[in-house]
Amino acid sequence: MGRSVSRALGALGAVTALVALGVTVPVAPVVATSGSMIDLGTLGGTYSIAVELNNRGQVVGWSETAAGQGHAFLWEAGTMTDLGTLGGSRSEAYEINERGQVVGESGTATEPERAFLWEAGTMTDLGTLGGSRSWPSDLNERGQVVGWSTTVTGQGHAFLWERGVMTDLGALGGGSSGATAVNERGQVAGYSTTTPGDYRAHAFFWEAGTMTDLGTLGGGESIAGGINQRGQVVGVSTTLAGEERAFLWEAGTMTDLGTLGGRMSWPSGINNRGQVVGFSTTASGEEHAFLWQAGVMTDLGTLGGGRSGARAVNERGQVAGFGNTVPSVNHAFLWEAGTMTDLGTLGGNWSVAYEINNRGQIVGWSETASHKGHAFLWTR
Repeated sequence: MGRSVSRALGALGAVTALVALGVTVPVAPVVATSGSMIDLGTLGGTYSIAVELNNRGQVVGWSETAAGQGHAFLWEAGTMTDLGTLGGSRSEAYEINERGQVVGESGTATEPERAFLWEAGTMTDLGTLGGSRSWPSDLNERGQVVGWSTTVTGQGHAFLWERGVMTDLGALGGGSSGATAVNERGQVAGYSTTTPGDYRAHAFFWEAGTMTDLGTLGGGESIAGGINQRGQVVGVSTTLAGEERAFLWEAGTMTDLGTLGGRMSWPSGINNRGQVVGFSTTASGEEHAFLWQAGVMTDLGTLGGGRSGARAVNERGQVAGFGNTVPSVNHAFLWEAGTMTDLGTLGGNWSVAYEINNRGQIVGWSETASHKGHAFLWTR
């Protein structure tokens, strides 16, 4: 069977140890036999990349135009629409909600980048907190946008934008901050410095005008990267030993999500069930995708190679990401109910998945047969 009895026993011992530590182990991957990867094309140039989609199947990202500029796009039902810019040469779209509102960043006529909200054909400059630049990170169904902006003093501050008004969320005492996520209740997660002159940041939770320091896992830094509708916050923090660990914060308590046997874990997404995905080092030092739920971190495995990473999880617990194959190239994957499925490519060697909606549709970026990078939508 390809390995000796002694090696098999050694592997069994390792599996037993992982199970004892609350880690579950993966099963062999499979190749997709159903579903299709659709090439979304470009805006006339050579490349495009899709980073987000909603449950209606509308996709956003950015693409090169025939003039060689990178422009934000909205793709729907076979048509890629150029969202234009705020007067500059480039733009990128990052998020879309169920109303079809899109947020992203664009160059202006004087070139400083600004956060924008695009809706029904119109791109609106969200302005700044008094400085020259703003950058968005998330959008909810109420049309609230969060991100960071420079102030009149040149510092970066977290903001919440709603109905034409950009509100400065302040900082935890150190002078700079940034918002990374917002839920439907208007609760915001992010990061802020706490001490003047110290660049290290702490994760924060903001609600109704109050910014709460979430602390750390014993080290000097933490950053919040996501928040669900229950107000659970995920992020990464240093520990007392200087290791980087994924955390889940809820109702005043920050929990270390552990690792897959190595020293590091990093989260990339959370759903409303409290399931967290990301990647972690294993005991052998490889980076593997994980799904954490109710105290157990599950190793999602790879596509045959030595590395993988989970990028997103939907409300059904389906996970999208990328994994090394043999030979060692990245392919997009869908993980569901214990099985990691290789989604293939658009004809080239590699692909990466970035997001999955509640219908199980996945978007990302893949090499084509002509060795160009194109946005894709994978759907059953």
